[in-house]
Amino acid sequence: MAEQSDVSGPDLTQGIALADLQQDSPVVGHVGDDAVVVVRRGEEVFAIGARCTHYGGPLEEGLVVGDSIRCPWHHAAFSLRTGASISAPALSGTGCYPVTLSEGTVRVGPKKDAPEPEPRGAALQSIVMVGAGAAAAAATELLRHEGYRGDIIMIGAEASGPVDRPNLSKDYLAGEAPEEWIPLGGDARWEELDVQLLKGVEVEAIDRSARKVRTSDGQEFAYDALLFATGAEPVLPPIEGLDTVNHFTLRSLNDTSRIIEAAEAGQRALVVGAGFIGLEVAASLRNRDLDVTVVAPDNVPLEKVIGTELGRLVQKTHEAHGVNFRLGPTVERFAEGKAHLSDGAPLDFDFVVLGTGVRPRVALAEDAGLKVDDGVVVDTNLRSSDPAIFAVGDVARFPEPSSHAPARVEHWVLAQRLAQRAARVMLDLPVEPLLLVPFFWSRHFDLNLKYVGHSTDYDDVVIRGDLQERDAIVGYLKDGRVEAVVTLGRARDCLRAEQAFADNDQATLKALLELD
Repeated sequence: MAEQSDVSGPDLTQGIALADLQQDSPVVGHVGDDAVVVVRRGEEVFAIGARCTHYGGPLEEGLVVGDSIRCPWHHAAFSLRTGASISAPALSGTGCYPVTLSEGTVRVGPKKDAPEPEPRGAALQSIVMVGAGAAAAAATELLRHEGYRGDIIMIGAEASGPVDRPNLSKDYLAGEAPEEWIPLGGDARWEELDVQLLKGVEVEAIDRSARKVRTSDGQEFAYDALLFATGAEPVLPPIEGLDTVNHFTLRSLNDTSRIIEAAEAGQRALVVGAGFIGLEVAASLRNRDLDVTVVAPDNVPLEKVIGTELGRLVQKTHEAHGVNFRLGPTVERFAEGKAHLSDGAPLDFDFVVLGTGVRPRVALAEDAGLKVDDGVVVDTNLRSSDPAIFAVGDVARFPEPSSHAPARVEHWVLAQRLAQRAARVMLDLPVEPLLLVPFFWSRHFDLNLKYVGHSTDYDDVVIRGDLQERDAIVGYLKDGRVEAVVTLGRARDCLRAEQAFADNDQATLKALLELD
């Protein structure tokens, strides 16, 4: 996606008074046409590019944590010392600018060239990535950034290569983002990084003893380390007559493109399922001026995940924009061009989108003899039962940091961060204890939700602020412990909550929620 190019604030080449820089409070200015953010930490002053390389978010509105700054939009993190991306979803750095301090004035010079990394990972001649999604992209970028010079083979069943998957159900489906924004990096980037990318190719077998994979087009690739990132696949509900109607799931760029074709040819869409994907699809199709009906057995959309009040707000927001809901009944069958519901009412439609959940793609792992239990079981360093094979993303079941119980979390940003951790482990780089905090965002017309943490069975919901005004923080507690937070607006509070979860800092979380 294109970065913001506007500049504002002082000309940093002319200088800014050190006294005007408050500790850990970012200030934006410019060096020529480059927007630059300046941060004072102790006796040091840092300057890096001010626009997040993910979607162009303004880092001056972010949060300084140690020697890093976090983007307020989607929580990417950058090193203040080097400008390097250190946490997804941004995969490239912002650039670093030299700072001089003289007689109480801070001046910033032109961007420095990034130094070539020292070679690392000499013991690894070849790394194979099974799956060519965002996790593989994140691991690849980190491997090259940290100096790995061996072979990288990325093998993906989809024809597109790595893509910005959250945008498939959001701006791209809504007609607000062009297709050229969707690829992550694109072919030119993978060529620049000397990556062999195989598109539309399945890995059919993993020979662990020989450390080789065999592909559907008859090729074999040896590996010293393997990243297993096959993701998840949609679950089709057993509805009678489903195979007789024009129906879609949404998991790939091709899926979204086919839905767009159906939307351009039709006028009425039926969405089965009121989870995040189903509701984002409903909003995007309404944005294309289609008649949209959502059918789900839930009494309130998303109630199990975000609670009754916030779920009702999501529903009312959709209804205010013309989405119809049929909550309670299920689709029992398709016949005579209609959907027949369990309450006896038929619905007309031109096509159906199914948002009825996913399951991890584990068949290949099972065939290879890896330990599988609702996903590929891994340790805190993402190693599977075979130490040469790492599993990340939707397919991985890892020790959840707070409870240490095995968990499989289907969040796009977390998949990338797990992949970055696995890449560091492959190169024998130091890693912190596994404290990665799940984070995702979901947009419903003018309602934007950001969720941090992980809670599957909360027993209390605390709301502070005004949901109607989109200015609130919502906490989900279990036995008095804050397990997850949702924010509407309040971007810095969301960043603070994410860091508090990483630090296991319940005091800060309860302070954000104004709990005694």
